[in-house]
Amino acid sequence: MGIQIGAKPDSGFDDPIGMLTDCHRRIERFLHILAIVIDRARDRSLTTEETEAVEASLQYFHAGGQRHNADEEESLFPRLRAECPSDELEELSGLESDHQRANEFHAIVEGFYRTWIDSGQLGNEDKERLLLASGQLSRLYREHIQLEEESVFPRATRVLDRSVIAAIGEEFRARRK
Repeated sequence: MGIQIGAKPDSGFDDPIGMLTDCHRRIERFLHILAIVIDRARDRSLTTEETEAVEASLQYFHAGGQRHNADEEESLFPRLRAECPSDELEELSGLESDHQRANEFHAIVEGFYRTWIDSGQLGNEDKERLLLASGQLSRLYREHIQLEEESVFPRATRVLDRSVIAAIGEEFRARRK
């Protein structure tokens, strides 16, 4: 990712909730790339620039996206489950299911894009399937991110004490080594 003048710097390991929110912005940007390429290149082969953008997006979801899921499922969610009454946390199971559904959509989207990149073409029916799968993926993420940012993350900042937040940040750091 390039530097954007005037942009808020990414959060650090001392603010793991901020890191998750920053990651959401990256997810949205990479999803936008995947959606815009299919929209613009519907009737032709991908340009070199489009191919590079798609490759970068797919790579992000392989590495950063999976790490983000682990950050939530292995570090944040267990601590929330330990600190909050279970009736307040029903949504966590749904968010974990969203991660699995997103992985399924990612596999579909990546498969179509790989075919398009490798062969230089994609049939109209497959382009429609790609468009549908990327739309479903975008909707899933939009709802998922909204729930996390409006409910789960604010709850985490309220109920988790500083030492727990610091431990989460250290786990995030260890995942990135």
